[in-house]
Amino acid sequence: MSENTKKVRVRFAPSPTGGLHLGGVRTVLFNYLFARQHNGDFVLRIEDTDQNRYVEGAEQYIIDCLNWCGLSPDEGPVNGGPFAPYRQSERKDNYRKYAEQLVKDGYAYYAFDSTAELEEQRQKFPNFRYGHENRSQLRNSLSLSEAETADLISQGVPHVVRIKVLPGETVHFHDMIRGHVSFETDLVDDKVLLKADGMPTYHLAVVVDDYLMQISHAFRGEEWLPSAPVHILLWEYLGWKKDMPEWVHLPLILKPDGNGKLSKRDGDRLGFPVYAMNWTDPKTGEITKGFREMGFLPQAFVNMLALLGWNDGTEQEIFNLDELVEKFSIERVSKSGAKFDIEKAKWFSHEYIKNAEVSAIRYHIQDDLENRGVVVKSEAYLDQVIGLVKDRMTYLQDFWEQASFFFEVPGHYDLDAVKPKWTEVKTDYFNKLIENYSAFSDDQWNPAELEVSFKALAEQSGLKIGDVMLPFRIMLVGGKFGPAVFDIASSLGKVETTRRIKNALIAFGS
Repeated sequence: MSENTKKVRVRFAPSPTGGLHLGGVRTVLFNYLFARQHNGDFVLRIEDTDQNRYVEGAEQYIIDCLNWCGLSPDEGPVNGGPFAPYRQSERKDNYRKYAEQLVKDGYAYYAFDSTAELEEQRQKFPNFRYGHENRSQLRNSLSLSEAETADLISQGVPHVVRIKVLPGETVHFHDMIRGHVSFETDLVDDKVLLKADGMPTYHLAVVVDDYLMQISHAFRGEEWLPSAPVHILLWEYLGWKKDMPEWVHLPLILKPDGNGKLSKRDGDRLGFPVYAMNWTDPKTGEITKGFREMGFLPQAFVNMLALLGWNDGTEQEIFNLDELVEKFSIERVSKSGAKFDIEKAKWFSHEYIKNAEVSAIRYHIQDDLENRGVVVKSEAYLDQVIGLVKDRMTYLQDFWEQASFFFEVPGHYDLDAVKPKWTEVKTDYFNKLIENYSAFSDDQWNPAELEVSFKALAEQSGLKIGDVMLPFRIMLVGGKFGPAVFDIASSLGKVETTRRIKNALIAFGS
């Protein structure tokens, strides 16, 4: 298939079984970038055929994650489209006819083995695989006569449909990242295509739906490579090979040490999220933290993901979404896995917050303040404070730690940093500073004027600036942190600044 002769259509096809791993979001991102780059369509298809693993709320969670990331699909279960429905459970009637056609054409067969019988085989043969080596000894339409098979079906005996993989063949296909890939069919077992409840397995459903939805390129993680020969054979057996999509098997996102795929358990162990957003298990109530709740801006999260396994060949690391669409190329996607580095992720988060417009992060912070019961005197004041502290924040959640003193009087002071060197001269200095600052007009109350007066008084008092600068900061903030101290005083205002100096002098024992 040539992308020049057929419209580009890509899909993300998750199972609604729980939280959305950052590897899944990266698959979404690469799908999205490729589709936008080629003026194509990005489809969300919910693969909910495994009803035993289906989790209530997981589908909406996936949709919310994509919306948060700014990677909303063109077609899907919410906004519909020309190939609806987009939930496989609602397409159930589509699949049986293709499974039956495969049986009729000799490419699949009915298997009547019970769960207990298959378990017995696994006990006897630890590496048991249902395939060409043993299918004639098992209970299926290849080992039974036509009459016996028909009788079992008429009696309603539960059965599945399995693909019939012929031995001694080689399955070849081209992967846009890995080049030529081949598998020997001797190593491929007869996968179940249609389950006893009439639901298809992933193997049949993904092929049928990719065909019916005219998918041109199939992006998925490399963990699906072992399933590729079954899918290639199905495209061939169903007579659709000329319409088969181009394959793109993306590299894994690895643990920080590079040893294996990054998992939720690794995140729990190492103290960082692996999900896009918080996921609450509806059965246990357990909450698994996400990057959104950790305090990432979605743009930072997306930028970070783009560089896990891809680069544009330059030293550039900060890309907005439009730049990613312009510069993304499959040729620059690595074949090898990408190690996840939480320190690099933090760097992305810090860079995006530091360079963000105040208005772009205000509503995130307003939510946090509301949850804390903090009343902000005005939006203009909040914007001023955000502007002062955002370059000190790694995550959005750092705002309160960096800025709480702008909204409430410090609950304690770092006295150890002040009292050993405290003198009566300093007490006199700050009492005079209160008098000076109290006389300031509103026009004078700005960082530059405050600093000039502060330094002039220090000189008159025979003090070095360093002798009084740290105590002044601790008076306003409570500790040795925060933005420029005269910016703090200017924002707090004359009344609050002088009140805090008075309160601190009492605490200092003056």
